[in-house]
Amino acid sequence: MGALILLAIIVAYLFGSISSAVLICRIFKLPDPRTTGSNNPGATNVYRIGGKIPAALTLWLDVLKGMIPVWGSYFLGIEPFFLGLIAVAACLGHIFPLYFNFRGGKAVATALGAMFPVAWEMALLLILTWLIVFRFSRVSSMAALITVSLAPFYAYWIKPQYTVPVIMISVLIIWRHQSNIVRLRTGQEQRTRYQRPPAPPQDPQE
Repeated sequence: MGALILLAIIVAYLFGSISSAVLICRIFKLPDPRTTGSNNPGATNVYRIGGKIPAALTLWLDVLKGMIPVWGSYFLGIEPFFLGLIAVAACLGHIFPLYFNFRGGKAVATALGAMFPVAWEMALLLILTWLIVFRFSRVSSMAALITVSLAPFYAYWIKPQYTVPVIMISVLIIWRHQSNIVRLRTGQEQRTRYQRPPAPPQDPQE
């Protein structure tokens, strides 16, 4: 079982290392999300630079790369605590992707996907929390920070055996949002909106 757990952790990290945002932007011929907008390769930034469809695809793929490794490990009979570590590994892959020079995102969607196979009730509650906060603030980072801060309490209430791994994931995501926290405190954090690309210059002879 020890070798199986180690293999599952490695596979989860490798899955997490697939940068959905970068790949989707390349497919749609959009700017690199690591150097455009908020410089974060995540669904929110892809929405800023490319609109709804690229963002939705990015979000879905980010969720899947957390969900698939944990779901597979769950069916292999791996114990809850180690399932949590596998979820952490997927998030670490998203944050420090092996294939993209270790420049990754903030792992909110990946963490959510990792929770679905083992605690779908908690995952739905987290989605609802994010949507409510975002509805009133229109600030994705604020919604994410409040959601992950509440996640350990939800875990203790719904699936206590996952409380420790959820705390680990929450701390990891909050740490990854350090720059957002600074901007929130100074009132400089931007609201999420689609930024239309500038129109190409017209030929003066037309």
